[in-house]
Amino acid sequence: MAEPLEHDDQDRYDCVVIGAGPAGLSAALNLSRARLTVLVIDSDRPRNAATMISHGFLTRDGVPPHELRRLARAEVEGYPGAQIVRRTSVRAVRRTRELCEENNTHPFTVTLGNPSSAGRTVAGRAVLVATGLRETLPDVPNIRGFYGMSLFSCAACDGYELGDQPLALIGETEDLFARALLVAQWTRTLTVFTNGALFSDETGAVSAGQERVLRGRGISVERRRITELEGDRGLLAAVRVDGGDRIPVTGGFVRPLWHPAVEFLTGLDVAGDAHAQLLTDRNGRTSVPGLYAAGDVAAPGPQQLIVAAGAGARTAAIISQDLLGVSTAH
Repeated sequence: MAEPLEHDDQDRYDCVVIGAGPAGLSAALNLSRARLTVLVIDSDRPRNAATMISHGFLTRDGVPPHELRRLARAEVEGYPGAQIVRRTSVRAVRRTRELCEENNTHPFTVTLGNPSSAGRTVAGRAVLVATGLRETLPDVPNIRGFYGMSLFSCAACDGYELGDQPLALIGETEDLFARALLVAQWTRTLTVFTNGALFSDETGAVSAGQERVLRGRGISVERRRITELEGDRGLLAAVRVDGGDRIPVTGGFVRPLWHPAVEFLTGLDVAGDAHAQLLTDRNGRTSVPGLYAAGDVAAPGPQQLIVAAGAGARTAAIISQDLLGVSTAH
């Protein structure tokens, strides 16, 4: 076992929170209120950066995501035991010693990785990973010009505002059928675009059997590759496909591929699912003692902001208890 690195007291924290989205900041707030010292590492590159308005967050419905982050950071930094380091990434998280019963044990070393803080390491009694996900959108020309304004990824977040309009659902994954049924709650005119994805009778973005079910519910399936999205200033007007056909729509949803941002955990042998999202128990504990995860980075993946914030708060309570070596009903 490697000897622990030496750190000044100012570089020792009860918990290092990696990520400053709703899960990470909610956890930091609650950890601070438990009078624990907290360092939040904020890369300042949120997945929802393209989204103009967020929905479904009680008391903050319709507030821009960047404003939610600003308010949350201000609240966290109002506590003397909390610090936020912005525009900073994490290069590595290492476990330097086993957990023991001594309260001053700091078994994790976190190395900050961007040039402005190169070489700085901090020590933590616990580490919470709340880095969220990175997105890869379907290979559709000019899709970025509409994403976050009239094309979205979360039907629960943005479906209400698109209600009763002709909508598109664009994706190439095998869960597209289930997503189509969900989106159809908000519209009677829905076209599912598989963008040329291969399929068979039983598998593919939408199988032949699934297509029959969708068509029975009035949902169209367009399998040709998308050649262009038409519209102006982020407002979608139509989808054009191979052969020149034009399908009018005024908005819709995209199924991205999601990639957990956990490269810095290499070497810790943390359990993940088939999509590399971190597996946790119901309280946010990963397979590595002292390492926790909350929000989109943890299975099952993407969720509403308020759900991620709740997960962060719950995990913070568990971290506080675990560091004390106690268990309560809370």
